[in-house]
Amino acid sequence: MIDKKATVQTHAKHEKDTGSTAVQIALLSARINNLSVHLTANKKDKHGQRGLQLMNGQRRRLLKYLERTNYDEYIALTDQLKIRRGQRIVR
Repeated sequence: MIDKKATVQTHAKHEKDTGSTAVQIALLSARINNLSVHLTANKKDKHGQRGLQLMNGQRRRLLKYLERTNYDEYIALTDQLKIRRGQRIVR
């Protein structure tokens, strides 16, 4: 189970920040990691696999947005969450 409050507190920019891009990506990453563990034990859970694909797509879109708008935060967040990314764009 993911600890949502702790995840929000570690990635929030200020105390009432619950919906910034970094927080959303961190929460999705926690859910993805949790579901990945579940799917390794339950290989025939096709609905869970579809949910995982949808969450991965949402996180990928948010990461693309963050990369476009705030590249330094994107690099820091992907390093912190250990998310692989493509080639770095030198800016």
